[in-house]
Amino acid sequence: MKPLRSSFHLSPNILPFDLALLPPTAYLVGGMVRDALLNRKRDYLDLDFALPNLVIETAKKIANKYHAGFVVLDDKRNIARVVFKQGTVDFAQQEGDSIEKDLSRRDFTINAIAYNFHKQKLIDPFHGLKDLQIKTMRMISVKNLQDDPLRLLRAYRQAAQLNFTIETQTRQTIVELSSLINQIAAERVQSEFNYLLGNEGGSNWFIQIEQDGLLKPWFSGTNNNNLQLLQGVDHSVKLLQNRLTKEDFNDFFSLRGEDTVYSSSLLQRARLTCLVSNDAKIAKEELINLKYSNQDIKAVLKVLSNLPSLEKDKQNISLREIYFLFLELGNIFPIFALVALGKNINNDLILKLISHYLDPQDKLAHPIPLITGHDLINYLKIKPSPQLGQLLTEVSIAQIEGKIENKAEALEFARDYLVNLNSI
Repeated sequence: MKPLRSSFHLSPNILPFDLALLPPTAYLVGGMVRDALLNRKRDYLDLDFALPNLVIETAKKIANKYHAGFVVLDDKRNIARVVFKQGTVDFAQQEGDSIEKDLSRRDFTINAIAYNFHKQKLIDPFHGLKDLQIKTMRMISVKNLQDDPLRLLRAYRQAAQLNFTIETQTRQTIVELSSLINQIAAERVQSEFNYLLGNEGGSNWFIQIEQDGLLKPWFSGTNNNNLQLLQGVDHSVKLLQNRLTKEDFNDFFSLRGEDTVYSSSLLQRARLTCLVSNDAKIAKEELINLKYSNQDIKAVLKVLSNLPSLEKDKQNISLREIYFLFLELGNIFPIFALVALGKNINNDLILKLISHYLDPQDKLAHPIPLITGHDLINYLKIKPSPQLGQLLTEVSIAQIEGKIENKAEALEFARDYLVNLNSI
């Protein structure tokens, strides 16, 4: 990136309101300034202004002028939000008696740069521009990290987001303050973890987080095996990219439009599975503590419970076993497959199962029943019971084994099976 101290100019055209409505003492702060300096485009406008006074009044005036949404986020701290179609604009009370004082209370130097639209001037008291140029996350002070321990995790998340490194002294301070991680609300921790789970280099950052002591409080059993599995799952993604057509690859990860494999919830859940304990009870507790949804928890636990069925390096697996595996996993099969490949469990078999899964006409992965429970009740003159479910299962297995091909054969098979069952 070229030096920007004297040449940087941010056009007021990015504002969703007339610049004349913005007080001359207002400064744009935070991520928008940083991203503009890095020429990073944003799909959604998210502006933050610091003002020494008239905060709520300014926000309300702009909202009224453009019939935009208006909400006071924090009455005591004077923070208000104006919501436009193209994004949000937050107005906050400047902390301290100058913009420099306000910036001194922020987390990292690259986030402590302000811009005044009226003066077309950058304020950079902590040399954030230099750190942007050398792609470095550097703390402003130890106290700032202590005051908000979430900033400890945010260092890794922003480094991953920007492809930066964490400066040595900053990382050492994070290690020294790692015990403060327990003070953070679980929802906020989950949010930071989720970003890394969906970041291309996220696995490497989790390794660093574990080394720095910030992972153990949430995933108590994490060890080298978990971290190696994380990297194994990433290798699985590359393996499938090489083995599958682009269409099949996108279908496998349910990708649509501009999605990338790293935005796939399937990959994120596969990575999450790598971090939890192998003990289902402990894994469930870890996920509950981090406030993960029931859907996430069920997906992870299903994968964990089904992995042992393949871990004995089976070379010969029956159609019956494959049928029950697909039946149990359903649409989370891709998560299971990624973790199994990451563990290097019988890769040839897993790739074969993936082929079944990607074929919508496949009878093993996507069986279409020849008969229903009502068909059996009417034909066999039986009442609803657990035995009915057993019959339907055996009919489905007979179908995938090629023993029956139509409804009449299915009903006849069920009748014979029931006779044999009752004679035992």
